[in-house]
Amino acid sequence: MKIEINGQPQQVEATTLAALVAELALETTRVATALNGRFIPSSARDAQPLTEGDRIEILSPMQGG
Repeated sequence: MKIEINGQPQQVEATTLAALVAELALETTRVATALNGRFIPSSARDAQPLTEGDRIEILSPMQGG
């Protein structure tokens, strides 16, 4: 299916947000996710289906001082 990830169109096989994180090899990385502008906590990713045209944002925490 074709979705947008961080502003870039991509073709993916994943059908849930958790599967997408795994497909992108980020399942062991701490990331924040949003689907169509709505924050999705990691505990809800398994139950969050993806559909054609969805807009996903995946962000990693930044450290600074």
